Amino acid sequence: MVSHRCKMAVKDALIELNLHHGLIELGTIELLDSPTVAQYLAFKHILCQSGLEIIDDKKAVLIERIKNEIVEMVHYQEQSLEINFSIFLADRLQYDYTYLSNLFSEIVGTTIEHFVIAHKIERVKELILDDEFNLTQISYLLHYSSVAHLSNQFKKVTGVSPSHFKKMKLKRELALENL
Repeated sequence: MVSHRCKMAVKDALIELNLHHGLIELGTIELLDSPTVAQYLAFKHILCQSGLEIIDDKKAVLIERIKNEIVEMVHYQEQSLEINFSIFLADRLQYDYTYLSNLFSEIVGTTIEHFVIAHKIERVKELILDDEFNLTQISYLLHYSSVAHLSNQFKKVTGVSPSHFKKMKLKRELALENL
């Protein structure tokens, strides 16, 4: 589960199947009772219809937990981390960071760092398009050391500068108005 909408879809499915649950976190569900085979299959079917799936493989579950921590950090956490992200992730998931990093790279095909950067750049794009914050504020919100660092990373990933990206948005809006 990578969004709060996903969590709501899971919660609705659990309620529909009368499955008692505790905590529903991104990527994790705490069931208070063991589901019957029929309930499990029905739950799996409902989730599939919503574009979600149950992951039973322990390594795949751990990868999803890593991804969810990253998504939570980039998209929903407003406070900066007081410690290095690798330490935070290792503490949060109760695994050595080297193990997490190697497993992630092996399964996903990219490093955790590149995955974080990709999500941060997507978040920057969203914030630029929302037009609520300037680039200085965006760099602060996403915990970049400077606007220059954000701009360099943005251009490296997207091929265009943040200001050019914003101009492209304005050109699209003008083109739509002229239709």
